Amino acid sequence: MKVEGNTILITGGATGIGLALAESFLKLGNQVIICGRRKERLIEVQKMHPDLHIVECDVSDENGRNSLFKYVTENFNDINVLVNNAGIQRAIDLTDGIKGLEGENEIKINFEAPIYLSALFIPFLESKEESAIINISSGLAITPLAAVPVYCATKAGVHIFTKCLRLQLSDTSIKVFEVLPPIVISELNMEYRKKIGTTNVGVKSDKCAAAIIEGLLKDNFEIENPALEKLKTATRKDFDRLFENMNNHDFD
Repeated sequence: MKVEGNTILITGGATGIGLALAESFLKLGNQVIICGRRKERLIEVQKMHPDLHIVECDVSDENGRNSLFKYVTENFNDINVLVNNAGIQRAIDLTDGIKGLEGENEIKINFEAPIYLSALFIPFLESKEESAIINISSGLAITPLAAVPVYCATKAGVHIFTKCLRLQLSDTSIKVFEVLPPIVISELNMEYRKKIGTTNVGVKSDKCAAAIIEGLLKDNFEIENPALEKLKTATRKDFDRLFENMNNHDFD
């Protein structure tokens, strides 16, 4: 994939990996649009990067997605890259029953939004000579963390959806990428990370963005961290052992 001269929409682009990608793409001479739910944060980011275009939008809402698609395609007719990055992560204790699921809906934000946004943009992107859909999933799609069960399930869903989408679009101009990043230092699930003392655990978002850009340049359709690369030849016992090791502590 060419990483210069594109017009790119990044959902959840005001923080974390999304913002780091936006900054990287801007430096490479792309036109970049980011969307997010927090207007004040979007304005703050735009002040730092005046060339960045911002759109306030809740991608978990059908009307929000439709409005986003209409606005972007009418104002940026040359858009050729969609990055489905918006996501939340919640520590959920299912021993609390349905009460544990109260709050922001990870399924709508993490899983439903990428599916429906992809479907909205595909006919438009097909008309471009070169285009791409980039879905940000997670290493936890492969080896889950029990403390964040819905997050892991949604990212596993994104992983499978992206494989299917790549095959369906193989005869079109749309390249379909999946990014399975390692733990990244960001605002994701900050309350829980503070609780277990992991706020500074992981790679920096700019380093993650650089690895993504490198993977895109090489047309590496599954951009992974090295640990996941080793799991491609792992046995079922290896996965079970890793799961036990990852979850061998108290999440209360």
